[in-house]
Amino acid sequence: MLPQTKIAMITAFYEFMDAWNDVLGLTTPEHHRKIMEFLVSVLTTPPHRGLLQAFRHSGKSTVVGIFVACVLRLHPETRILVLSAESNLASRMVAHVRHILENHPMCTDLVPTTKKEWAHDCITVKRPIGIREPSVICQGVHGNITGMRADLIICDDVEVPNTSNTAQKRTALRERLRELDFILSPTGTMIYIGTPHTLDTIYRTTD
Repeated sequence: MLPQTKIAMITAFYEFMDAWNDVLGLTTPEHHRKIMEFLVSVLTTPPHRGLLQAFRHSGKSTVVGIFVACVLRLHPETRILVLSAESNLASRMVAHVRHILENHPMCTDLVPTTKKEWAHDCITVKRPIGIREPSVICQGVHGNITGMRADLIICDDVEVPNTSNTAQKRTALRERLRELDFILSPTGTMIYIGTPHTLDTIYRTTD
């Protein structure tokens, strides 16, 4: 049985997701609930590392975007890094999160009146002062992440043909991803989302 705190957390995320689907005029598929439950479990259970693999067009990135928006609603001080194979792929996730924050009835207090950092590659919600990093920032896997700090890292489709179709590229990708341990806060969460593109997939060795 799940701890009561985790049950309460999952319930809060379910309510957030259902409310967003109501805005869209949709219902929540059962497998989306299972994906959300997995994400919350990784967030609330040490060592806070997880790998989400699902069939293509299952909506896993959609649910992850809702998950990120809900994390900000519950903990607006959270610093989130979205990493993808290319920066334009990561920016799509950030755009998805931004759209949810702007239109979700539970997020009206998070949208800043002056949108100084409310762009395609980073957004900052209303939150306690003194936090240097944006609320959500996106980068390509080989982009500049030096000096960043994050409490939640989402690696969304970092393995694609362009980053994994040779042994040399896979080695470079693994070395790059090891650097994330120096960016993540000591109690932070790291979640990989993707589909293997090679037999020697990075997902076999990712913690």
